Amino acid sequence: MNDDNSYTPPKVWRWQNKNGGEWANINRPISGATHQKARLIGKHPIQLYSMATPNGVKVTIMLEELLTLGFDGAEYDAFLVDISQGEQFASGFVDVNPNSKIPAMVDQSGETDVRLFESGAILLYLAEKFNCLIPNEKRAECLSWLFWQVGSAPYLGGGFGHFYRYAPEKIAYCIDRFTMEVKRQLDVLDKHLANNLYLCGDSYSIADIAIWPWYGALVLNQLYDAGQFLDTDSYKNVVRWASLLEKRPAVNRGVMVNKNWGELSGQLPERHNASDFPPSA
Repeated sequence: MNDDNSYTPPKVWRWQNKNGGEWANINRPISGATHQKARLIGKHPIQLYSMATPNGVKVTIMLEELLTLGFDGAEYDAFLVDISQGEQFASGFVDVNPNSKIPAMVDQSGETDVRLFESGAILLYLAEKFNCLIPNEKRAECLSWLFWQVGSAPYLGGGFGHFYRYAPEKIAYCIDRFTMEVKRQLDVLDKHLANNLYLCGDSYSIADIAIWPWYGALVLNQLYDAGQFLDTDSYKNVVRWASLLEKRPAVNRGVMVNKNWGELSGQLPERHNASDFPPSA
């Protein structure tokens, strides 16, 4: 396709393998496993199957924050699921998440294992399980911002990120459309954070944990190398907030879990005591 107007949709769409450029193999129009492979199971209460994408980082930051707060029941085994290699379509992973997306988690602390998928649902489950990181006085606002992120991120990741960074062709219409929406979302955050230290006033919460790996990383130019293009420095309140969270030890540890690096792939060193970690800033 050489110009924006040269494509005429067929009467019936047919899937063409590898037609989506970089990362094309992470998507397909059918669900289910492509191969048999049992999931690995460790000995800690929480079993996490993920990769250090923004959605994956949400959960590892949450778990590291829980450990910092002293919750021994938040100890976890982290297993890398390399989505670039199609490991999310293994039968053991699909048994946990039939949608074949990371992150997925199993809580094996009770009599019956609890399977969880969708990063927002995992954050909410953990916050309720340990009764923390949802401020009682601002619970409704916290959940509103959590679901704002869940609903907004597809425009940032699947829309802007795909067409700006990964699509095989640069299509002005697509980039312009999603850029406009991403900048609108940044403006929403910037205006809100002008009068709030965190998303829920003075209370650090799962709303911050959910939003930072996407929008915090974006304004710190750690996502899509798009900081200059989006003029992210102009969103001063978002930059201030993002920099504040970046200083938290749990955030720093969370972004390292399940990086797709050879020496870090698979299970991380065991964590036995929450006291092994310094308190968060």
